Parts: sequence; structure tokens; C-alpha cells
Amino acid sequence: MSEIRVRFAPSPTGYLHIGGVRTALYNYLFAKKNNGKFLLRIEDTDQNRFVEGAEEYIYEALRWCGLEPDESPEKGGPFAPYRQSERRNIYDKYIAEILTTDYAYVAFDTPEELEKLRADYESEGKVFSYNHEIRNSLNNSLSLSPEEVKQKIADKVPYVIRFKTPSHRTLVLSDLIRGNFIIDTSTLDDKVLVKTDGMPTYHFANIVDDHTMEITHVIRGEEWLPSLALHVLLYEAFGWQAPEFAHLPLILKPEGKGKLSKRDGDKSGFPVFPLAWKNEKEGTSSIGYREEGYLPQAFVNMLALLGWSPSDDKEILSLDEMIKEFDLGKVHKSGARFNPEKALWFNHEYILKTDSSELLPSFRQIIEKKGMEFDEQKSVRIIGLLKERVNFVKEIWEIGSFFWIAPSSYNEKNYKKIIKEDSRDILSQLRSGLQLVEFTEKSIHDYIHEFVEKSGLGFGKVMQPLRLALVGELKGPDIPVIMEILGKEESLQRIRNLESEI
Repeated sequence: MSEIRVRFAPSPTGYLHIGGVRTALYNYLFAKKNNGKFLLRIEDTDQNRFVEGAEEYIYEALRWCGLEPDESPEKGGPFAPYRQSERRNIYDKYIAEILTTDYAYVAFDTPEELEKLRADYESEGKVFSYNHEIRNSLNNSLSLSPEEVKQKIADKVPYVIRFKTPSHRTLVLSDLIRGNFIIDTSTLDDKVLVKTDGMPTYHFANIVDDHTMEITHVIRGEEWLPSLALHVLLYEAFGWQAPEFAHLPLILKPEGKGKLSKRDGDKSGFPVFPLAWKNEKEGTSSIGYREEGYLPQAFVNMLALLGWSPSDDKEILSLDEMIKEFDLGKVHKSGARFNPEKALWFNHEYILKTDSSELLPSFRQIIEKKGMEFDEQKSVRIIGLLKERVNFVKEIWEIGSFFWIAPSSYNEKNYKKIIKEDSRDILSQLRSGLQLVEFTEKSIHDYIHEFVEKSGLGFGKVMQPLRLALVGELKGPDIPVIMEILGKEESLQRIRNLESEI
């Protein structure tokens, strides 16, 4: 068997939706599972819809996800160039070749002529289709003499090249996910292969590129299923062996009806793009998983299970485990409903399983942005203490800012509930004793327990005012841990601050 070669071929006409990232991921997993090659090809034949910065966004998104292509416009490779706008000479060769077959013809129909035909059909309650039934009567090389065709081309009359779809054939199409199905070619229209500017359409360039880059498997979204018959027929027209095809299910809205879109994310406040982006031209922007604080491993893991199930239904898998497990036969046929809460769950699980030191770079950015002095040892300890309570690293600051900033006020409800006439005296006695204690977690723990036991006050009477003094409200990890991290001077000063408030 020849080397497995797959490609991810996005168009830089917009920013990369998570559905596109999942397509890239499945291609990557399939290639690596089979010791093959994963290619990135930029399909930029539609220059009218080109979006500035979209190509760079694609590269950055794949890098963030850890999906490094073996061949790409950036990296190069044996089948370069990997950007369609740079492959015009290759397309010209195959355009000339297909025109020597019975599978293509030149069409001179003007937009006005075609629009009139559509209007005439609509007036009779019909739908116009440029197909085998009417093509021989239209303004093209099938109805014109060779001399007329040659003269029109010489006169620079605009024309397109259309595919001449075989009529009355039963086409058996095969899909690695969906099995076999049958298409009657008479239901197909004659698609444009080459536009009036001489540039190939997506369909033509796609087939030529896949063949010349020796792609063995085309793994793409199910929105391309209607194009499968044309693509198979194009391979036939050139006498080429078609690759195997696999069409992935849609990622659906959270409620399950319809394809997940940018609008769904904007409306409900969850990302549908891997990275944040801003379209200066349109004045629009969208949040991204990276900027929201998702770990790339969590994002990729979540995405992998939107449409595929590993053998034991295991949910937490590393990229290497996904590669080992991946099987196109286990990809679902039906759409996968996106669940924003599940995405949060994945990030929480990955924060838990990630060593606290590995979360330091993200946390450091947060600390320094807040204008606080960064202490690596202190930060690692705080991350370890609080990460089980958060879904994002940024939330560690939100629930643990008291480690850096002393309370300037106290939770009013907590204060009224726990501060009594004797609270000031209790805190003063506690502080006096703590001044003599070695400030380790164990020593602080032992002293407080001894103080409570000897005073006969009960833990609530002592611990709650103490926690309020240290934190400003009744939350946070164990008090001895908080005090050890804060240090003796800071801890005693916070107790003194609350005493002065009572």
C-alpha cells in the first residue's frame, strides 16, 4: 500500500471555525495513526472573498492546537507550492488536457442570458439548471461550430469552461463513514470548472491538487457530499484513480437543530473559533478558546469527541492516545451536538491533571497584568491549592487575590453574623500567641488547635473571625496554609486590621 497522505485545505475567506479545526484534527490523527503525511494547503482561488490575516490565523490556530503539518506553504515540501494562487501554471496544463476530452466544453453565455433563462423557468414554476437537457441549445461549443468557437475566443468574448456531466448513468459512490450510495447523473448540472478570468473554480483546482499531491484519503465536512459525484467524475475524466472519501458529521447547535455558527457563540457567550479574531473591514470580532483561557490540550480533546468515540468511551485522551485510538469507522454519521458546559468540564479536568508548574506562564501573565510582584514558589503553591475549584487559570486570581491584596473591607453579611463583643479580644490573644510560633503550616495548625482547646471557645468562635481577617470573607483553603503562604508579618497585620475595625 502507498503512503497515506491527507490534507487540510481551508480557504482564507474567513476565520477558522471549530468545525474546520476538527476536520484538520481528524486528518492529522488519521495520518499519524497510519504513519502517513498531513498536508496543509491554502485554497485561495476566490480572491474576491479573501480576508486579510486569515491565512496567518490558520497557521497560528493549528500551531496552538499542536497540529503541525508535514508539508505546507510555510514549511514547503515535495509538491510545492501549497497555495493555490501560486499553482496557475499547473492548472493551465490540466485545463488544456480536459478540453481534449468529451468531459468539458466552452460556454459563452452571458450573465444576462442566464438570468433571463432563470426568470423564464421561474415564470413557469420550474427551476433552471444548466444540464444535459438544454446544454446543446445554449451559447457554447456544443451548439456552435469549431470555427465560431475559435472566432469568439480570438475576439476575446468572455467564456467559462463547464464540465459535461454524463447523462443517464447510475453512479455508485463510496464513503468510509457513510457506506455506499447511488446517484443518477441526470440529476446533476454542468458545473463551471474555469471562470472567465481563467482561474479554476474550487472543484477543478481541488481535484488537480489532490491528484498531483498524491492525496490518498479526502477527509472533509459533510457539506461537501453534494460535490462528491462531480469530483469522482472529474477523476474519471482524467483517467486518474480517485482517493477514498470520508465526510464528517456537522457540529450542531447546543439545542441540536442546525449547524453551529458564529451567531450561536455570540448570542450565548461561548467561543466558536480557536483564537480570537477581529475583522477590521466589517468591524466585527469574536472571542476565541485560547483567549478565554482554555488549555489547547483540553480544546483538542473536547473537539475530538464531537463526532468520534474511542473504543472504551474514555473521555480524557492525550494527542498520542487519540492517534493510537483513532478509527474512521468509529466516526459518527449523525451530527454532534456542541455542549458549552462539557467544554468547561474538559478544561477543568485538564487544569486538574496539569502540573501546577506548567500553568505558571499563564498565571504569571495574570499576576503581572494586575501589577503584582510575581513569586514563582508562592504561585505554584497557590495554583495547586485552588485549581480544583476553577475552570480557568484566570479564575485562580479571582478566588485567590487575597494572597496578594489584604482586605480593605469585610463581607458585611459575614461580619454581622460572626463578629461578637468578645471577637476583638479573641483575635488579640490569638495574635499574641502566633507571634511566638514558627510560621509553618503544621506549627500554625497545632497552635490554633491548642488555643481553641485551652480557651474552650469552640472552633467557629476562633476560626471564623480569623478567616475574615485574612481573606475578607468566609472562603479559601485551610487557614494554616493561608497563613504560611502570607507569612508571619502579613498574617499578623491582617489580624490587627480587623481588631481595629471591631
